[in-house]
Amino acid sequence: MQVKKLTSTAFLLLQIPVEVFYLQQFAIFISMFLSSPISENRYASRIVSLVPSQTELLYYMGLTDEVVGITKFCIHPAEWYRNKIRVGGTKEIDIEKIISLEADLVIANKEENVREQIGALQHKMAVWLTDVNNLDEALQMIKDLGKLVDRKKEASELVINITAAFSKNQAYAFPPVLSCYLIWKDPFMTVGHDTFIHDMMQHAGYANAFADATRYPIVTIDDILQSGCKVLLLSSEPYPFKEKHIAELAALLPGIKILLVDGEMFSWYGSRLLLAPVYFKALRQKFS
Repeated sequence: MQVKKLTSTAFLLLQIPVEVFYLQQFAIFISMFLSSPISENRYASRIVSLVPSQTELLYYMGLTDEVVGITKFCIHPAEWYRNKIRVGGTKEIDIEKIISLEADLVIANKEENVREQIGALQHKMAVWLTDVNNLDEALQMIKDLGKLVDRKKEASELVINITAAFSKNQAYAFPPVLSCYLIWKDPFMTVGHDTFIHDMMQHAGYANAFADATRYPIVTIDDILQSGCKVLLLSSEPYPFKEKHIAELAALLPGIKILLVDGEMFSWYGSRLLLAPVYFKALRQKFS
């Protein structure tokens, strides 16, 4: 079987089972697929977003009328969260409700959504599947979305502004600090080198103590101690770490500085990237 490696700039109008997009052994990287054509002369006018960070991006691009459905985790913007129809969570979508909305485009993400559910949708309507693992891929995703929803100008300007914001990021002025970023508790889970969070850690001036791992490995207190990390970053999402967890972990991890961090800044790959560099600089200064 010969499989061509495709880049995120390609617009693919295909009738391919969703399983194809999860065949890691063939090194396929596809940021988008559509199960029915959307031509350059006809843009999506009824959109359902299953990805919180991309919902916020759609709002930034001015698509209030076009977006007809979001998930219960699409909390930004607040007015959309209050007023837009919710179609379940990112992992438990209501397929029948999405179909009833007569969407001509569903935005999904390879990591945040469930393969089987997206597979069921792609037989009914056009689905855009994204796979974002670093800043460059996030910027390309924004450009691609702008083309798809007739917001090329807005997308281009946003990419320019995000690029400028990161180029001015002063977190790099500090030597990188070896750190562990926790996304979950019971069991503790961290991030590997092939994640968007890992890339954001680097931009924030934090070296990933578990960079040798992939995806989201389970770690123990002993693993964290033996990693040699100097800082433990507790994310606000998906697990909502709080101040009380700092006290609990401080007793188990003597000598390691523990900080609560805004998970949206490290894991949302849409318009929130405009705010991330300033946040990263302030965060890094806490350990200068």
